[in-house]
Amino acid sequence: QVQLAESGGGLVQAGGSLRLSCSVSGRTVISYAMGWFRQAPGKEREFVAAISSWSGVGTYYGDSVKGRFTISRENAKNTIYLQMSSLKPEDTAVYYCAATRSSRVPRISSEYDFWGQGTQVTVYS
Repeated sequence: QVQLAESGGGLVQAGGSLRLSCSVSGRTVISYAMGWFRQAPGKEREFVAAISSWSGVGTYYGDSVKGRFTISRENAKNTIYLQMSSLKPEDTAVYYCAATRSSRVPRISSEYDFWGQGTQVTVYS
């Protein structure tokens, strides 16, 4: 059914930028609220950002990334993006995209129904 695939991860110097993409197949992305999570070694999966089913309704960010990361979606391509700027070593993690048909835009990973396999982001100083 619904499948998600992240791309765009890599190695970047602190202060740099990176854009992650998540393509969705099976159902049009417009039907789902979408989120980004990340998980660093030995750490719990952390909420990064989320966006409503319809662009412009609402975007939400974790406190640690506010002002630096931007989530967006391009419904015609069934794709969501995470533009990351002013990257810090603390941002190093595997980044996952997720989808939910919830009427809200959850911040909790258990509220999401579909997940990608993740893409590694490593920030060095």
